[in-house]
Amino acid sequence: MGARIALVLASSTGGIGRHVAMLAEGLVARGHEVSVHGPAATEQQFGFDARGARFVPVEIPASPQPGDVLAVRALRRSVRDADVIHAHSLRAGLVAALARVDGTPLVVTWHNLVLASGLRARIYNPLERRVARTADVTLAVSSDLAARAGELGARDVRLAKVPAPLLRPRQRTREQVRTELGAEPGQPLVLAVGRLHPQKGFETLVSAAARWRDRDPEPFTAIAGSGPSYMSLAQRISVEHAAVHLLGHRADVPDLLGAADLVVATSVWEGQPLFVQETLAAGVPLVSTAVGGVPEVVGAAARLVPPADVDAVHDAVVGLLDDSDARAELARLGLERAATWPTEQDAVDQAEAVYAQLRAARGTR
Repeated sequence: MGARIALVLASSTGGIGRHVAMLAEGLVARGHEVSVHGPAATEQQFGFDARGARFVPVEIPASPQPGDVLAVRALRRSVRDADVIHAHSLRAGLVAALARVDGTPLVVTWHNLVLASGLRARIYNPLERRVARTADVTLAVSSDLAARAGELGARDVRLAKVPAPLLRPRQRTREQVRTELGAEPGQPLVLAVGRLHPQKGFETLVSAAARWRDRDPEPFTAIAGSGPSYMSLAQRISVEHAAVHLLGHRADVPDLLGAADLVVATSVWEGQPLFVQETLAAGVPLVSTAVGGVPEVVGAAARLVPPADVDAVHDAVVGLLDDSDARAELARLGLERAATWPTEQDAVDQAEAVYAQLRAARGTR
């Protein structure tokens, strides 16, 4: 007999929403009654209802708000019949911890590290501790997150199985994409993709690209994505005279990967970054910062550099652009590494096993 599973998420436009959608669809296919509780915008973007889950709108913003009490009340009403609550992210975990009743088992997946200091850290640290100590099981997408949860008092911490996204087929040829972008024949295309946000560290890439002006041909460096850092990045590009092109939001990432000679990821922290996984699965050589869960994801299949290190990014990119054999080897290693990652079935298997364990401990069937 299937269980009644309540999946909870806060505002999300990327990886967390896709992960919850994958879990919801997989659990429904195995006979569970799944409800998804989160902001109405997440249903519009990820289509949980269309995947067989019942969507219940609960407005949980990305950061703590005075109105959180309303979200707690709404969630308490909507999950009162759940056998297990599974919250995704600390924000959703906090609201779920406050909303659950009668000892309903609570699982919280930690997807992101809280990058806060000063007053903001003093606000967030007690919230992190509350989530860590309340959850019956904590799933962490990287070892550093698992260690953080343990330090804060989490009782049962496990590494989460997070499958890589399935790479959609390319719709255009390499030459078509390069022509559309304006890259000249023979000009190396260096690609970065992600939300324009300080966490992604794109300022480091811009400063490194400014040093490539004297190369012949100069690399065509492109960043695909939108976000709050657009104006500051555009200003930095202008001030540093860097040949970096901001492409805005793109729905054709597989095509962009097919046109790229090299991908660069300069984040200051990542858990299991989907774009890094997409890059390796596409057989494109990667330079990435060695932060969070990235080293665990890529193994030896990427050139790793310290975060915020312009010299290291510059040297790694130039070294690979000048060495086609090294790029080919990284591409080969990336494909091999991608074949070892968990599948969607593995992720659903893990969730089911955790739910069954918690239900058995509570004496339910």
